[in-house]
Amino acid sequence: MSEWSPDIGRLQAHDDREWIEVERIYCGRLFAYAQRRTGDHQAAEDIVQETLLGAVRGIRDFDANFSFEQFLFGICRNRTIDYLRRRRARAMQVGEDEDGTPGLDSVVLETETPSAIVRGQELSERAKGLLGDILRDWVEETWASGEYTRLAVIEALFAGAWRNRDAWERFGLRDETAVAGIKFRALKRLRQLAAVRESGSDLLPVLAAAEEGHRLLDLDVQEIWRERRVSCPSREWIARHVAGRLEAGPASFLRFHLDEMKCPWCQANRDDLKSPAGEARLAQLIDKLEQSTLQWFRSGQVPGG
Repeated sequence: MSEWSPDIGRLQAHDDREWIEVERIYCGRLFAYAQRRTGDHQAAEDIVQETLLGAVRGIRDFDANFSFEQFLFGICRNRTIDYLRRRRARAMQVGEDEDGTPGLDSVVLETETPSAIVRGQELSERAKGLLGDILRDWVEETWASGEYTRLAVIEALFAGAWRNRDAWERFGLRDETAVAGIKFRALKRLRQLAAVRESGSDLLPVLAAAEEGHRLLDLDVQEIWRERRVSCPSREWIARHVAGRLEAGPASFLRFHLDEMKCPWCQANRDDLKSPAGEARLAQLIDKLEQSTLQWFRSGQVPGG
């Protein structure tokens, strides 16, 4: 199966056929994401509908630095957070106890914190974009060379903020020095990739400082790694993993990425691919969304938000 992405120009022109195809392709994984976090079918359906309406309203400002799926999931994440905040507020008003379902805390961790805002001020948007690009370059190189353990180690260190000792024990490496060596070589390669992409970039001194033990880059990498989803495999790879058709190397990385790093976007894709029993309900939701989309376009209320 190939990874489909819409024609952004047609979406911005409010082509109803293109938007209906978006709903058909992405509805299941958006629903799986919202359902996993709310534990409520009806709430998840409402969040998906709000997400797609938000996408229609916001598509004119689409940022080409991100994929369309990232654009959609970003809206879905924000709508889910809004729902959980409202639910928590209602629970506090009536004095209810926490119910133990996946709640606001687990989702808010994915949003910007005050320190993230400070980091954003310290690095320009251009430099942050460059960092996202070279991280993606490094991941693609490492995947192509079959270095799946190295990729998992760097994801654990950069995206998960693991200690060297934790990574050494989890991946069965010789000692903590081996982990430090993997990190050192990764940082060195990132500097090389940055130099190729943009000679004289203001990111290069930051990378050099990080190699000497500075903490700023570690924090920025964690933010950008997650925001840009640099190590997320395509849906095709997740489908092959679900079907048990992956070789040991990539399968081991996907298990780590899904089950230990708990990537919410990839978990949503996996949940969608593994839930054929919900096809009838999903078909009803897609039909409802199609009718809503056509109604929005005919009403003339969408342009301009």
